[in-house]
Amino acid sequence: MIWLAANLVVTTLLTGTLFIPDIPYGLVLLLIVAGTVAGAAVLVAVGTIGRRTGLPTMALTRGPFGTRGSLLPVTANIVILMGWSWVQAMLAGLALDHIVQTFTGFSSPVLFAVLCQTVVVILAIFGHAGVARVEPWFAVVILAIAAYIFIVAFTSFSPADFAAIEPTPEPFYSAGLVFDVVLATAISWTVLAADFNRFAGSTRASIVGSGVGYTLSTVISMSLGATAMAYVILRGGEAIPFDPVTIIQPIGWVFGVAIFLSVMATNTMVVYGMVTTTVNALPGTHIRFLPTALVLGAISIVGATFFGLLNQFTTFLVTTGALFAPIFAIMIVDYYVIKRSAYDHDILRSRGGRYWYTGGVNWLAVGSWVIGAVLAYVWAYVWPLPFGSTAPAFIVTFLVYLLVSWPGRPKDAVAPIGNLAESTAPGA
Repeated sequence: MIWLAANLVVTTLLTGTLFIPDIPYGLVLLLIVAGTVAGAAVLVAVGTIGRRTGLPTMALTRGPFGTRGSLLPVTANIVILMGWSWVQAMLAGLALDHIVQTFTGFSSPVLFAVLCQTVVVILAIFGHAGVARVEPWFAVVILAIAAYIFIVAFTSFSPADFAAIEPTPEPFYSAGLVFDVVLATAISWTVLAADFNRFAGSTRASIVGSGVGYTLSTVISMSLGATAMAYVILRGGEAIPFDPVTIIQPIGWVFGVAIFLSVMATNTMVVYGMVTTTVNALPGTHIRFLPTALVLGAISIVGATFFGLLNQFTTFLVTTGALFAPIFAIMIVDYYVIKRSAYDHDILRSRGGRYWYTGGVNWLAVGSWVIGAVLAYVWAYVWPLPFGSTAPAFIVTFLVYLLVSWPGRPKDAVAPIGNLAESTAPGA
């Protein structure tokens, strides 16, 4: 239920609005399913490492990158999650502003964005337990509203009407780019995979819960966005992508409620993930959860007023994929192949040990990441590939790190670290 609520979120929903009418409605739905399944495989693989070791995602990067080298993905993760929290708070503020303005005439998007993010920070302070309590209820309410919106759309127009929408003469999105954006969405969520899956009751629960939950939420949310945009077009409205008000107006204020609740559900996970990443940045440090949550929460509240970031969302999402697809490729190779599905207790050491490498950095991992990240950027902006950059960058980095690390692969398996989640307080 945590992962089901996670991607029933306004950003994922509005991402679905980007694809219509550039791509035929039926093809968009197929690409959403394909990209989500591919991305969920990466998310589940990383989440399972968290379940087996009890460590959050960024702490796991010490395995391939080294104790100090892991600060590279840790820093990138905090920046990316902060950006996510800002974007979602702004969109929630716009949705809540439209609802309040409808009933009272009062309008202040900035004020409502700050209010939404303040509530999120309060929920995140309660840690994993707080997330686990509120997420199922958010999921149930959002699913009910989503069902209502689908009913409204398909009782007003037939599936044939949706399929008959004329594509844009000169579309920005190709089928390959749609797949890439959907895959990049999953990559952006994988930064939190182990943070939550480390608390799963079993490895099987971790795999099934996150795999099914994430896949359902993403397919439902993006399909809902594509359907809502198609509905607007069929009603003769103007198709303004990534604008919550565009799809709230024809469907009604209940859609605004869904957007507001989705941000409460998802941004709570995002802020909690930022705090967990910071607290676990380096072993041996004693950074406390609550003060960190308050500081990062305050920054996220202030940043929620920078509405200009909304115009850069696609760039932000592609950048996330470019940074983290190579990182997760390296993590998967390192754990499942090079380290034979086991990290030992040295990963908890602040200095020395198996994961110290050279001065605390595994330069083979860093070099592989640089190659993957540069190629992802080049394939996205310099020589754009028709099928996007995320999947190619992941595959190339996977192969490069495998080739350079295979000669040093240990001949004997090590005794794996136990699952610390069973004896560790949330946020520790």
